[in-house]
Amino acid sequence: MIRFTAAASGMAAAGAAFPMSAAAGRPGSAVAAVDGDNQSATRMVGKVYQRHANRAGGTWNSLITMATPGGGVGTAVEVDPDTEVEAYSVNKIAVAVAVLDKVDRALLSIDQRIDVTPDILVPGGDGIFGLDAAYPSHITLGHVLAALLTISDDSASRMCGLVCPAAEINQIMVSKGFTKTQVKPVANPNRFFLGKTTPRETHDLLQALTRGALLSVSSTERLLSLLRAPIAFTDGIRRTMSSSQRQRIATKAGWFNDGRNEAGVMFDRNGRPALIYSMFAHGQTDPEDFGATHPAVQARARMGPAFLVSVDSLNMSASTIPTWPCLAYAPSNGGGDS
Repeated sequence: MIRFTAAASGMAAAGAAFPMSAAAGRPGSAVAAVDGDNQSATRMVGKVYQRHANRAGGTWNSLITMATPGGGVGTAVEVDPDTEVEAYSVNKIAVAVAVLDKVDRALLSIDQRIDVTPDILVPGGDGIFGLDAAYPSHITLGHVLAALLTISDDSASRMCGLVCPAAEINQIMVSKGFTKTQVKPVANPNRFFLGKTTPRETHDLLQALTRGALLSVSSTERLLSLLRAPIAFTDGIRRTMSSSQRQRIATKAGWFNDGRNEAGVMFDRNGRPALIYSMFAHGQTDPEDFGATHPAVQARARMGPAFLVSVDSLNMSASTIPTWPCLAYAPSNGGGDS
């Protein structure tokens, strides 16, 4: 049985959180009434998580919080959030934070060139650099971060290691208070496995990021824009959503062996961070399935639209949390515009 808590102070007994239309199962069709103290929305998120995590089975370690009217947070889900877990590609957020921290300190520049050589490529890994078949080539550090956080390019992790070695990534994380969110160094100081974290530390990293306490404004905007990009991960939380809904969610997934993880932030329509989720699951059936039909990925896909309905019911009128508006999606017909 999945254990969860809805720990906002004074939470009322379980009941209907908001009215929903008859077609509420379809993304965008649910209608949420404004929740004055945000407690019923927080409670609903806990119920949705419990139902779908239980159905998926396996082991889940998670922390999910929602904004309260005064700028605080209420806990919707808390399942062993201090347990160290394999982060897999979720820790690419931490890698990007470390690189951007060096950019903020003028130790790196976002437009500096990185050499793409055959030996930097991860054979068979996720991403696009291994598909080029034309090396050496040269890209900017900004391009590296875009590939790292949108399509989760594994070779981009190695490129980040060229400018921010494993030991330095870990040192930067410790200096920011994240002692358990650490990559795993190997013999080559510029390479690493993605290491471990805890659901709480990943949650707190995202919270610090969206409150402007982790990086400069420009670096925060860059990181969030990549995690909210249309080409960022869509198999999980964002799967059954409209394009505009997807752009309100900054997300990063990780998968390896039997682990299926996802962490991110849902924003209200004004760009205020309203819900932070940090979910790490393993032990479900079909560990060889790395697609959208894996039980844990399907569970997150079902959670996503219901979470967003709860976000849309929140009372954020008195919130002092910074806003991070996103650009509207504007597809092009081949880029032939003048």
